[in-house]
Amino acid sequence: MNRDWINISVILTAHLLALSAIGYLAFVHFSWWTVGLGLVWFAFCGLAITGGYHRLFAHPTYKASWPVRLFYLVFGAASVQNSALKWAADHRIHHAHTDTDQDPYNIKRGFWWAHIGWIFFNGRETNLWIVRDLKEDPLLRWQHQFYVPLAITMTLFAPAAVGLLWGDPIGALLVAGVLRLVFQWHATFAVNSFAHMVGSRPHCQKTSARDSFLVALITMGEGYHNFHHRFPMDYRNGIRWYHFDPTKWLVWTLSKVGLVNSLHRSKLKPSKSSHAA
Repeated sequence: MNRDWINISVILTAHLLALSAIGYLAFVHFSWWTVGLGLVWFAFCGLAITGGYHRLFAHPTYKASWPVRLFYLVFGAASVQNSALKWAADHRIHHAHTDTDQDPYNIKRGFWWAHIGWIFFNGRETNLWIVRDLKEDPLLRWQHQFYVPLAITMTLFAPAAVGLLWGDPIGALLVAGVLRLVFQWHATFAVNSFAHMVGSRPHCQKTSARDSFLVALITMGEGYHNFHHRFPMDYRNGIRWYHFDPTKWLVWTLSKVGLVNSLHRSKLKPSKSSHAA
């Protein structure tokens, strides 16, 4: 396979800039407003990946109104993990061929391959035929067509513009834009690596997918991965009331105000001492 020098360059540059962001906060200018913006951007982008790219597009576990889909697509672009169409296509292939050579992030090729290594090679073309249903949505087609400028705008220019409100556009760009992005990458990548190596398998022993509370903490609830591989069409990842799954809570809340509907749930029933949202 050939190395993907564009991906390698972007990821290496982002990591170097993330280090400069830490230095900026430590030695140039520290602002709680800037840190707060980074946390908000992390939450918005994380929910766009989990609630949008994953649970709405890759697995149509519910239906969403256009404002919700637009939010997911705009902040999903800021996560710089490709367009929703390509992300969903790769993820559907992962589910169809888990732990095999056809799995894009096959854990059997090692931790680092599953975590980030697979992104550094371009020997495999993403087959968008598998997401032909999603291509019927004009919003997804729009994001796919304008993904690069949208990603640049939402990752760099938008945080900087917000940072102007308290006079720290450079800090906002570095912290909410780049430092947040690097943390976001590794949080998402942890689902493909840690959640296929470390944790329990209470629902299915057929694949390497595992439930990990620690991964759930950094991914807005995506750590209950063994359950997800057993019941991929459930809008929840954490089925028990005590499972940390902000994405589930968001989708459930949006359903109560009419912004989403048709929530799919597995037939697995929680124990008598617990309940699920």
